[in-house]
Amino acid sequence: MRRIDRYVMRNVGGAILLVMVVVLSLDLVFGFIGELGSVRGNYQVLDVVWYMIVGLPRRIYDYLPLGAFMGCLVGLGAMASSSELTVIRAAGVSLARITWSAMKPALVVVIIGVLVGEFVVPATERYAQSEKAVALGAGKNVASSEGVWHREGNTFIHLNAVQPNGVLHGISLYHFDDQRRLTSASFARRAIHQKDYWLLQNVRTTRLEGDRAVTETHREQRWDTTLSPSVLSVLIVDPTDLPMTGLYTYASYLNKQGLNGDNYWLAFWKKALQPLGTAVMVLVAISFIFGPLRSVTMGFRVFTGLMVGLAFKYLQDILGPMSLVYGFDPLLAVLIPIGVSGAVGVALMRRAG
Repeated sequence: MRRIDRYVMRNVGGAILLVMVVVLSLDLVFGFIGELGSVRGNYQVLDVVWYMIVGLPRRIYDYLPLGAFMGCLVGLGAMASSSELTVIRAAGVSLARITWSAMKPALVVVIIGVLVGEFVVPATERYAQSEKAVALGAGKNVASSEGVWHREGNTFIHLNAVQPNGVLHGISLYHFDDQRRLTSASFARRAIHQKDYWLLQNVRTTRLEGDRAVTETHREQRWDTTLSPSVLSVLIVDPTDLPMTGLYTYASYLNKQGLNGDNYWLAFWKKALQPLGTAVMVLVAISFIFGPLRSVTMGFRVFTGLMVGLAFKYLQDILGPMSLVYGFDPLLAVLIPIGVSGAVGVALMRRAG
């Protein structure tokens, strides 16, 4: 029995690895071509290559669920095509035993995904995004297309780049009164975090006083804000690339500020439930092999797997924004696709059994 377990695990694990290599190779090629459109200033082709290399952990993390799903479909499908699964079942091996053997490589993928998503991706993405923004001239434009917006009370803040070492580039501050009228606008090329405040450098401030505008320049200026480097480092990274601890902290911070943090809660629940979602998709793949895809060609299995995987992803992508627009709990937007897929997998496994 152990030899059969190892054989199933080896086939499924090898297929998962093959799928990941193929998918990542294609994604890197198309990603590199797309990133070449951003080349300008100090951001040149070699910088694009480095940006792609540093961003590789994020791409691995993004495709691990698809790799586990397609790997199980391809690995078990090859065994089904050669009648090996039929022979194994005829030898008295239960469907549950085969399912557990196929699940083991997927569980390894889940563990790798959690570790990469929590400890590797956030650091590499912060570094990649901040270095790219600085290379594109983050301190030269008043409000570049790169960077992030944030609101603190009646002040709207735009940051062109946030470096992990507590240095900001291109800080724009827009102050409004209680009647939502602009009272002043400031731009600083750089800011360095001190113990409990930020030190703005090369500051230019324009104040609106009645019918005239008064402009002031300062070499250095103190900026008191509740934004810390740890909070700001969250802003420059896409919510899906943040660790769950960072998502929870920043979503709670937004709620305390009276701002809407549903986008970060949605990303939090997606990451928290991704292991469950991956396991459910693997169960669907296994149920397909023992059910409707038992005797079809490998090409048809791959095509069906892609369609099912895309349907799962698109359902999450549709329900996620819907939860933000219509105000229902983001947790439901994540659980519904998992629940539907799990029900389909269990139903097909019962029929196969």
